Amino acid sequence: MRTTRRGFLIGASAAAWTFGTTRRAEAGGTTDLGAPDLDVRDLDLPGDRALGRRMTLSIPRGLDPTKAPAPLLVLLHGLGETGDERMGAYAWLERYGLATAFARLGRPPVVRTSKRLDFTDEHLRAVNEELARTPFRGFVIACPYTPNVNKAANPKAALDGYARWIAEVVVPRARREAHVATDVARTALDGCSLGGYVALEVFSRRPETFGAIGVVQTAIGAHRAAGYADRLAAIVTAHGARGVHVETSTTDPFRAANEALSAELTKRNVPHDAVVLPGPHDQPWLREVGTLEMLRWHDRRFRGLSVRNP
Repeated sequence: MRTTRRGFLIGASAAAWTFGTTRRAEAGGTTDLGAPDLDVRDLDLPGDRALGRRMTLSIPRGLDPTKAPAPLLVLLHGLGETGDERMGAYAWLERYGLATAFARLGRPPVVRTSKRLDFTDEHLRAVNEELARTPFRGFVIACPYTPNVNKAANPKAALDGYARWIAEVVVPRARREAHVATDVARTALDGCSLGGYVALEVFSRRPETFGAIGVVQTAIGAHRAAGYADRLAAIVTAHGARGVHVETSTTDPFRAANEALSAELTKRNVPHDAVVLPGPHDQPWLREVGTLEMLRWHDRRFRGLSVRNP
């Protein structure tokens, strides 16, 4: 049964942000979407219709409220799902392999699920050896709708409003819904393609909210790499160390930009992890290896472990 939806614009008062709706999805409750390890909540949130009012929250089953709270990862989706809030909120779960990657990591050994060799034999061995040493723990994952800010009349203002919504609505709601950590070190942000670009912009505006920023095949031009590296370096200087992850693939059209971002971060002595995996810029690549590697990186960082790239 749904409660009354309270929709407010981004400029509404802070008090208004505390309300929202949990949509009990098609099955009449939380859904599994083929995800044996996750309870998925479909949430309506107050916000600006043009920027976002919906997210899914994936909570590991068996999360014990008597133990230490789980870390939180906020994930932003790509351009293809910006046309519909429902499609966007479910993009990682239904299209990018989030649920299956979570299950594969939690039930090793990881095996190849595609005939393509996006996951090489050597990479599989390395991942499974690492999981044998240090099993995957998992964390709570918030997947809010991500708008195509480039279509806004004023993209800068749209990014300002969206960053405010993520920091002041999405993250607090996730913390109320689940047994989630409230410290910056265990709160992270990541995004794929357009979502990687938006994640960089959100992180640059609200660095006090997140202890790490990741991008997967981020859709930026190589000419913008130096500017983003400058902003990340300034954040580290002003706010302290932050985890940074840059993930791309061999035939990703944005590979050069992602590699340029890594190179510019290195020039500025910003510690980060960068990886180039085999494969194209598409959803099958995400489902096979891209999403799994992104989750694995965050899991290890949340636990203070070094990340071994393949």
